Amino acid sequence: MTRPAVAFLGPVASYTHQAAKSVFAGTSNELLPVSTIKDVFEAVRNGDAAYGVVPFENSTHGPVTFTLAALADRDGAYGELSVCGETYLAVHHYLLGRRRLQSSGADGAAADPSATGVPLASLDHITRIHSHPQAFGQTTAFFRRYFPDASRRPEMIDASSTSRAAELAAADESGTSAAISSAMAAETSGLDVLARCIEDRADNTTRFYVLRKSPPQAPATTPATMCPKSLVSFTVPHRSPGALADVLECFRRARLNLTSINSLPSLVLPFQYLFFVEFEHGDEPESKESGAEASTDSASTGETADARVHRVLAEVAKVAETHRLLGTWNKPEPLS
Repeated sequence: MTRPAVAFLGPVASYTHQAAKSVFAGTSNELLPVSTIKDVFEAVRNGDAAYGVVPFENSTHGPVTFTLAALADRDGAYGELSVCGETYLAVHHYLLGRRRLQSSGADGAAADPSATGVPLASLDHITRIHSHPQAFGQTTAFFRRYFPDASRRPEMIDASSTSRAAELAAADESGTSAAISSAMAAETSGLDVLARCIEDRADNTTRFYVLRKSPPQAPATTPATMCPKSLVSFTVPHRSPGALADVLECFRRARLNLTSINSLPSLVLPFQYLFFVEFEHGDEPESKESGAEASTDSASTGETADARVHRVLAEVAKVAETHRLLGTWNKPEPLS
C-alpha cells in the first residue's frame, strides 16, 4: 500500500523540509520534495500528495508572496485546497561555501568555530551568494557589516529555496559561490560553514501552512480543548469609502481576534486588492454594546464561538464584493 505523500518546498534540507518533518513526525507519510511553492499546490491538487507544506510568513521579513499568490488562486485552480494546519520553525541562517586554506576570521585572527553572527573564515573570495529572497531579507545586517562597500559586495542571486541555494553553491567548482542556508543543508551539501546564525534577529521564526485537498468549511462544533483559526480572502469595491472598514467591522463586532492581514493586487481592476484575513475563533462571549450597535448584536447572547464564526462569514458575504474561506485549523502554540 502506497504511503500518503507530503509535498514540501525542496530540495531536502530546506526549512520547509524541516517543518514538514516536525508536523508529520511519527507518521508513515512519505516526504516529497518539489521545486517551487506552486508545485506544492499542484501536487496536492493533482493527488500526487495528500498534504502540502508551504512557508507563509516570517517574523522578521513578513509574508511569503509566492504562497499568498497561490492562495489568491486567480485562475481558479485550487478551489478544492484548504489550509488545515500550521507550524512554527526557529530559523537560523548559515553562510555556506568553500573555505580557503586559512581558517582565520574576517580580521585575520583565528576564528572561534562556535561563534555566531561573525565570519569563521575569510570571505574575500566570495563573489556571489545564492538564497531565497526571504533569507536575504532576514540577514541584511550581517552583509552590511562585513561587506560595507556596496560596490564590492557579492552578487545576490535568488533561488527557489535555501537548500536549492546550497546545491547551486556546491556545484560551483571555482569555490567562489556561497549560500545562505541551514545547518542541515551544510551536512547534505558538503559545504563548509563560513558563518553561523547570521539572521538579523535571534528570535527569527517562520510560520508554515499545511494544505490538503478538501473544501474549506467552518466547523459545526469545536472541542473545548481546541483553539481554531480560520483564513478568509475577500475583495471590496475599492472606490467605495469605508468598504474595507465595513468588512473588518464584522469581525470586531463579533469579538474575533484578527491575527494577520495581508493583501495582493487582485489583477481584476488596477489598484484593487485581494485581502487575506486570519482570525482566531476564540471563546469570549460577544458583549452587548449600547446604542445602535446593541440592536444588531443582541442575538449574540449565549452564542458559541463556532456559531459566531458562521454568522460573521455570512455578514462578510453581504458587504464584500467577493469572499472565500481558505481553511480552518487548530492552532499550535508559537515558539517562545
